[in-house]
Amino acid sequence: MSGPVNLSAGRQYLAIPGPSVVPDQVLQAMHRPSPNIYAGDLVEMTAGLIPDLRRVARTQHHAAIYIANGHGAWEAALQNTLQPGDLVLVPASGRFAIGWSEMADSLGIETQVLDFGTRAPWDMARIAEALAADRDHRIKAVLGVHVDTSSSIRNGIAGLRQLLDEAGHPALLMADCIASLGCERFEMDGWGVDVMVTASQKGLMMPPGLSFVFFNQKAAAARAALPRISRYWDWEPRANPAEFYQYFGGTAPTHHLYGLRAALDMIHGEGLEAVWDRHARLAESIWAACEAWGAAGPLRLNVAERGLRSHAVTALRIGAPDGTRLREWLQANLGLTLGIGLGMAPPGSPDWHGYFRLGHMGHVNGQMVMGLLGGIETGLAALDIPHGSGALDAAARVLAGR
Repeated sequence: MSGPVNLSAGRQYLAIPGPSVVPDQVLQAMHRPSPNIYAGDLVEMTAGLIPDLRRVARTQHHAAIYIANGHGAWEAALQNTLQPGDLVLVPASGRFAIGWSEMADSLGIETQVLDFGTRAPWDMARIAEALAADRDHRIKAVLGVHVDTSSSIRNGIAGLRQLLDEAGHPALLMADCIASLGCERFEMDGWGVDVMVTASQKGLMMPPGLSFVFFNQKAAAARAALPRISRYWDWEPRANPAEFYQYFGGTAPTHHLYGLRAALDMIHGEGLEAVWDRHARLAESIWAACEAWGAAGPLRLNVAERGLRSHAVTALRIGAPDGTRLREWLQANLGLTLGIGLGMAPPGSPDWHGYFRLGHMGHVNGQMVMGLLGGIETGLAALDIPHGSGALDAAARVLAGR
């Protein structure tokens, strides 16, 4: 055999930080004729989804379903609790916190952004100072992104609640768990979160198209005090529907609901704590490999401190143009797709080509991660990108618990 051989035939592996891999069980559940949306199995099944969604969020409070992506969940949370002229505090450690603040700004809500860059977690002392300075309690909500998908930093949501309580500040605590729910430990009630938003296409192992807003009684009271609210975004009829269509503000997302039922069965069948443990072990194996490669090459993890790294996504820098070169080679030659670098360099800058991300969220196991790492090592070798040895051995030892 001579000459280049393309090895990309077969099932492609989408190792991006969402949409994540959709399990066969979910795909099979969705592969059915359109159901009756007025009575029967679909209507009966949907009511059972709500308590199982609450179990994943670790809350006893309300859940609302939207036919939307994560940006829709952002808007729903804001529309139900705030009005033009209100002020929100937004600590930011990546592009998605900035995005949520931009959403608020577009709705006429004032934003106070504390930007800690793309490689550092929140500075709790600075946040405490901002809360203490707000003596008139103009800040009505604090918007915290648990895991910023762009930077892969995991922030301390429970720490925000502690700061609010120590300051005696009445602001709502809102958490974006779009990248973390079903992957990282999150305790909505235990951590004192008033509103949490997430979406279907990451840890919940679904195609994009559904988003979810969970809220407690304090947030419900804020909604009740508003002079008006968009009829579509209103979470009250979705959380307490008198008719089936009110769950969704109209026609149900029929096939997504069947897929969601299968996904929740998988999560609870494995056990949520076990799901968290699996994600942690897989993430640690990826870090071990990346650290080995970086010992004799340019590859670096974006987050230096292990305790601040996400268990769902890993952001990496390798220097331009090798981030893009590696992604393109793996896609074309191995059928392996890595995530682009997002928010790490200005659009149009050559530096943009020096970053990439690995998604390891949802329906991912040990052999998939070893395949991902083996593919990356193949690409590094094929492109003559300098890298240290022993990466796959290091990852294997982590997976083996050694």
